[in-house]
Amino acid sequence: MMYFLRKIGFYAIAFWAALTLNFIIPRLMPGNPVDILLAKLAQQGGTVNATVRRSYELLLGGNSGEPIWNQYVAYLGNVFTGKLGISVSVFPTPVSTVIAQALPWTIVLVGVSTILATILGVVLGAVVGWKPGTWLDSLIPATTILAAVPYFWLALLLVYLFSTLLGWFPSQGGYDVVFDPGWSWGFILSAMRYAILPALTIIIASIGGWLLGMRNMMVSTLSEDFIVTAYAKGLRDKRILTSYAARNAVLPSIAGFAISLGFVVSGSIVTEQVFSYPGIGSKLLAAVQNNDYALMQGIFLFITLAVLGANLIVDLFYGVIDPRTRAGN
Repeated sequence: MMYFLRKIGFYAIAFWAALTLNFIIPRLMPGNPVDILLAKLAQQGGTVNATVRRSYELLLGGNSGEPIWNQYVAYLGNVFTGKLGISVSVFPTPVSTVIAQALPWTIVLVGVSTILATILGVVLGAVVGWKPGTWLDSLIPATTILAAVPYFWLALLLVYLFSTLLGWFPSQGGYDVVFDPGWSWGFILSAMRYAILPALTIIIASIGGWLLGMRNMMVSTLSEDFIVTAYAKGLRDKRILTSYAARNAVLPSIAGFAISLGFVVSGSIVTEQVFSYPGIGSKLLAAVQNNDYALMQGIFLFITLAVLGANLIVDLFYGVIDPRTRAGN
């Protein structure tokens, strides 16, 4: 029990530290979101005076005249009540609304792609590592080369091959504009069709790392004494592979999967840009380009929650499946 309580306490402190950094870093950056918004208003012929400026400061949660401690307390209160401010880049939409609209796209695309790449890589790595030196083992360098290829180059290559030449899949967007977003079968099938190329890009680029890591751990695990003992007991190869070798070799992959799953929330910015996919990565890039501090803070907050939450779950899961991690706690 103490092991689990210590883990929860550690991640609670880490979350508080991340919130504090999320508050401090944007205030150290040059630029001011109110000035940017007023400049846009002036370009459109609007009137800019002291009253208008104060109104926008209040609208955007600006309180630069107050002590930093009061700003920090107000920031924490807003975070825990879901008041993340107003987005400058998509003014006057609240940050929470922008994130809520973009997050499901990224979770479905990057999340499913990450899970598929992990499962395929781990299973293939276990099979290849079980019999090293076979013809399957010789294919691993090809997968590692694909992992080293930049996302944008691989994405452009897939677009040229499957969209331009063959015309099988659309090259940009998240769904056919003739459909209204919703739970209709037409929209769902359209969204799935538009997601195939981005998902394929992520899977191809990441499967090599999972495969190589699992293969190397399998080779290392097969030399352990408990594997020799399992053979001496006369256990079947299938049981040794699944219950002994793969079960122990997969532990480092579980930790890597937690980190990857946590970063699903941040999306694959390059991939989403190439395919003009309406995910959270595109919103983050737009926020950086427009100095949209409120949106950046909101997205970073969700990324922090996702990463810490995923790692906490895996740490607790580790304590269940591997009692050695609880030793001394």
